[in-house]
Parts: sequence; structure tokens; C-alpha cells
Amino acid sequence: MPTFVLDGKELEFTPGQTIIEVANKAGIEIAHFCWHPSLSVAGNCRMCLVEVEKAPKGMIACATQITEGMVVHTNSPKAVHMRNAVMEFLLINHPLDCPICDEAGECKLQDYAYKYSIGKSRFDETKNHKDKRVELGPNVMFDQERCISCSRCIRFCEEIAGDPQLTFVSRGEHVTIETFPGKQLDNPYAMNVIELCPVGALTSRDFRFRARVWDMSHTDSICTGCARGCNMEIWVRNNQIKRLTPRENLDVNQYWMCDYGRLETYKYVNDESTRVNSPMMRAEDLAIDNDGLTVCDWDDAISRVLSEIKNYKPEEIAFIASPFSTLEDNFALKRFANEIVGTDNIVYIPKIEGENDKLLLRADKTPNAAGLKFLGIKPIDAKFIDKLLKKQFKLAYMINDSISRLERSEEIAKAIEVGVLHISNFFGKSRKATVIFPSTTYAEMNGTFVNFQNRVQRIRPAVAALEQERLPGDFAVSRLDKFGSHNDSWTRGTRFNARPVWKVLTQMSKVMGNDFGYETTEDVFDDIALKVPEFSGMSYETIGNKGVLVGELVEETA
Repeated sequence: MPTFVLDGKELEFTPGQTIIEVANKAGIEIAHFCWHPSLSVAGNCRMCLVEVEKAPKGMIACATQITEGMVVHTNSPKAVHMRNAVMEFLLINHPLDCPICDEAGECKLQDYAYKYSIGKSRFDETKNHKDKRVELGPNVMFDQERCISCSRCIRFCEEIAGDPQLTFVSRGEHVTIETFPGKQLDNPYAMNVIELCPVGALTSRDFRFRARVWDMSHTDSICTGCARGCNMEIWVRNNQIKRLTPRENLDVNQYWMCDYGRLETYKYVNDESTRVNSPMMRAEDLAIDNDGLTVCDWDDAISRVLSEIKNYKPEEIAFIASPFSTLEDNFALKRFANEIVGTDNIVYIPKIEGENDKLLLRADKTPNAAGLKFLGIKPIDAKFIDKLLKKQFKLAYMINDSISRLERSEEIAKAIEVGVLHISNFFGKSRKATVIFPSTTYAEMNGTFVNFQNRVQRIRPAVAALEQERLPGDFAVSRLDKFGSHNDSWTRGTRFNARPVWKVLTQMSKVMGNDFGYETTEDVFDDIALKVPEFSGMSYETIGNKGVLVGELVEETA
């Protein structure tokens, strides 16, 4: 391959590549605002100016294609002077509102001002003022004064979202960004412009002024809003989720995340008004139509469930798994049904809405339907529903789902004599159950999901429940960690008294004389890897932060 020299290092390149592309892959930082690896080259900001030997003037690294033998300097006196000049130009009209800006702490302009600026301005005229708090759409707020006209947001809407809703208007120092008159920035991926914006011009209306970035911890996880399983970070302060942001994974979601996943998949975790915070059961002499649930302790609830199970024949007990639950929870449920109760009556309820779009969103709104397929758990069918309606199933054991998602749910609920639920939040007719176990959410536990591509991906605890488990390597990272002050914000604030499903089922199986032997979530997954061929060779370590395709490790071993 041809080579060139960058800051004294000889690097290989492919014809057609630009300086910044090769530098980025080699881990060499070239300051930039407008360039992004997934967007077209605009060359607006000029921040990536470098010195190229034999060139008469500075060249922008984002648009300059490399040639054989080219010699490039990013830190020569000429390159440093050019960066200083660009920073001075960008800061001429930029407001000094870092103390009240949501981008503070993760702002490229702020970081570059410290790293590359001369620290003062020769501009002593009054700054140009523009509109602030402009509502571009239902989820995005725009501060015109902060905008540096990098055009990232415009290019994203056109090239990635496929909906050109933004454009530049006016010229010179009056230039700004607007939508078409009477229109809004409301495409399903609009909030991605917030991360793309290198300054604080575009902010989230949902997160705005809720927390400082250095007061939060962030944990790698995945979105549970659909079968895509977008990689994301969960940001937490005082044990409450404040925001979700996309995490790069080119094999799954690239750099993006839909607005639905950001806004609708975390609020129920924080919702103290609906969270189930203790085991509950109904007095045996109360009819199911009465709201007679009372709080009890874990041992009493477990004893009641086991007592109810013993009252029925195996063929009279139905288990309903959940495509919203982890592999570990569903595997433990299947083992409990097969080995403890002695029945194969286990199904799950699918959730298909609309159609797949061209970018990320899937019609399957469940994060783990593919995982249930590998565990041998099938979707509910008409025959199973008919048995429920005909009262052939007397006891229904359900995890993290609702009968109300079925047609004729009212009739089905009345036909069931005993209902056992593992749920994190009350909903619909859940209070009509016989026993309710509070279940941990995806943000409070370890576990795995399998997306529609058959990629196994991990979740980790970002907020704490009372029944908390943390495995080696599971920690919430603070923005202050690099300065030696770890901010373990997830341990403060409200804690819900909840347990993962697998842990409750393990305890019940032990009482019934068949100890599954699980102490941690990792133990459950290791058992899955031993007993389910598709997961052979996998472990939490091999899954890592990017996930592993089912069968990929087996192929590598072979």
C-alpha cells in the first residue's frame, strides 16, 4: 500500500482517503468541528487546517486526499498559528455562557479553546446577538448565538434521516439555521443532532437543565425499545436516569439512536408512583375482582406461589415468558417450568407494530424475541389462547409482560384462577394478580439480549436496586474519574426493593429440592452457553461492549 508521513510517522493509506480519515484510524487527533466519519465533507469550520510540505498554504485535513510521499504536519508553528486564528474567529461572536450551557463539560469548542486558543481576543466590538431558546421541534432547542455553522445537523437530516428539515438562512455574521416556515424538526431521529452539534447550540428539551455532565455517571448498555438493540449510554445522577445517548457500534446502530428509544425507555425506571416496591399477595378468601393485594416479605410470597403450584397438575399451569426480559430470566423460567413443575406449557407474547424503517427502527418492538427462539420458547398461538379461555390452565405464571396485550384479555384474565407476576411497574389489570414480585428493570441488572441480527449484547446495572448485583468490571464511569475523583452517583437516591426473575426462580427451585446453583447472573449465562448450542463458547467477557453474533465464536474455534 502507498504511504505518507504524518507528524513524523509513516502511515499506509488507500487512494482516495483524506488526511483526517487515516489520522483518525491511527489514533492521531486532528482538531475538527464539521467533519464526521458518516457525513459528507463540508469543510465549513477550517479547524482541521494542517501544513502540507510543498503546498503554498494550509490544507483542510477533512477534504485533502492523500498522495504518495505526502508529508503532513499538525503541530508545526504554521499549523498551530492557523488553528489559533480559526479559534479566534469562531469565538468572536460566541456568547460566554458556559456556566449555564448544557454542553459544558463535553463541548468541543470549550475543549479546543483551552487546548488550541491563544486565550484572548482582539475583538472589542459588541458581539452580534441572535435569538435564544428557539424551539426547532418537539425535542430539540436551538440557541442561535452559539451556532458555529458547521452544518452537521443539516447534513444529518438530509443524508442519514432522509428528511431535509434544516437549512442555513441569511449570510455572513447573520447566518443561522431554520426549518421551513410552519414546519418542525420532528423526524424520528431528530435528537441525534444534539450529539452531532460540537457546541451547545442544539440541546435536548427533555434533559435541558436537569443535571451537569460532571455530576453524572454513565454506563454502557443497550436500548430495549425494539429488536435493533441500539448501543447506548445510561446517564445517572442520584440513582435516577437523566438521559440516554447513543454509543458507537458500526455493526448495530452506527452512531445513532431513535427519539423513541431515548425518551420512552427510561422514564418508567424512575417512576416511583408506578414502581412495584415490595412483594404483594392477595388474601386467599378474597375474590380476584377485589383489590385486596397486601404487602408481604419475599419468603411469604415465595411460599404462597409454591403452595399454589402444588394445588394444580402440571398441565394446568401455563408459563408466559417475556421478549422484554433477558436471556437469563427466560432461561431460568424455562428450567423452572420443565424441571420443577414438569410442563412444556411455556410461550411468549410478540409485539409487532408498523413496519421496519430504512435506518434503525424495527417493527418488532421487543428486544429479545430472537433470544427466546434460541431458547426454544415459541410465540403464543390460537391453541394456547383457546386453552386459557376454556380454563384448561388454572394458574398463569408471567414475567415482565401483560395479558392485556392479547385479544380478549378481559375474558382470559377472568378464566385464570391464580396469577403470578414478576413486574417492575403496575399497569392495567396487574393488581388483579394473586402474587406480585417486584422485578428489576434493564437498567438495574446484568444480563443479555439477542437482537434481530442474532447478536448477543449485554446490559449492566446503571442504577441501584436494594437487591443489587455488580460483577467484576461493572462500574458507573464518572466524567471526573480521569481527575481521580470517582462519582458513584448511582448509589445515592431512591432504591427499589426489586430482584431479577432468575434469582427468585433459583430460590424457589432450591426450596423444591432442585438447586440450580446460580449465585450471579454470569452463572446463569454460563449454563446457557453449556446447554444451548448456539451460545457455545460465549461468556460475558467475550461478548464485551460490542456484542457477538450467535455461532461466531463456534466458527472461529472450528
